[in-house]
Amino acid sequence: MKSSQRVPVVLCMFLIFMSIIPAFVCMFPGAAAAAYSQVITFGADLTTAQRTMLASEFDVNLTQTDIPVTDITNAEERKYLSGLVPEETLGTRAISSAMVELLPAGQGIRVTSRNITWVTDDMYANALVTAGVRDARVIVAAPFRVSGTAALTGIFKAVEVATGKSLGEKPKKAASRELVETGSLGESIGRDKAVQFILLVKQQVIAERTADPERIRQIVINVAGDLNINLSNKQIEEVTGLMQEIRGLNLRAEDLTGQLQSYRDKLEAYAVKQEEVKSWIQRVLDILDRLIQQIRAVLLGE
Repeated sequence: MKSSQRVPVVLCMFLIFMSIIPAFVCMFPGAAAAAYSQVITFGADLTTAQRTMLASEFDVNLTQTDIPVTDITNAEERKYLSGLVPEETLGTRAISSAMVELLPAGQGIRVTSRNITWVTDDMYANALVTAGVRDARVIVAAPFRVSGTAALTGIFKAVEVATGKSLGEKPKKAASRELVETGSLGESIGRDKAVQFILLVKQQVIAERTADPERIRQIVINVAGDLNINLSNKQIEEVTGLMQEIRGLNLRAEDLTGQLQSYRDKLEAYAVKQEEVKSWIQRVLDILDRLIQQIRAVLLGE
């Protein structure tokens, strides 16, 4: 075939190839999606000045960066939080913002926040593990004091833009429920204790690979007893229901060991500085050590 004849053939093949790419993307949406190391999500109702201020919290100059920026709306926040938190907490505006930076495997989840009053950094981290996030640095901020419950939805969106993959509706809903129930429990027993309690129960349920509601309920009672936490029957049932939902996500024990070890190291360092809570923290550390060994045994097939 002469070269002059090859050109139309090659051009035709190229056009055919280009025409099938959209169909491929529809079948496998994550395959062609761009991946970024950092993504910012702003509350859609922020002013330009507020966006600039929060960007500085993220150490980003919006006029000199190629970091993708996207908005999160109040309607998107309601999708996962409606029915879980009071209407007045949801409000009508999206304010909370976040920056997510993907980290190398094994780094775990690191969260810092500013102007967030109800949700703690560890509450965000634990919920993100449930949603399927593994290694990321997250900064959550608002231009004034807010509860922070809606910020989790913005973090989900940032992670999905960064990875080009959906976290899935069930994991996001379970993680949102975990965040809210941890905070609600924290109002009666203290947020730090609530975070530790939910983390330990979740790890135990997943390590045992149990889906039996009665066994999950017993784990809730046992961990509460180990930590000397008094729960009402309603609280026991709520946590049991939450754990059944989380167990249905089929999280793997190995997905949680990094966060477990990271949390253990953080607690140990905190205990050195806080003598008055040392005995409480030691209880948590003992349970964490037991769980880490149990998970390792599962991974090694012992």
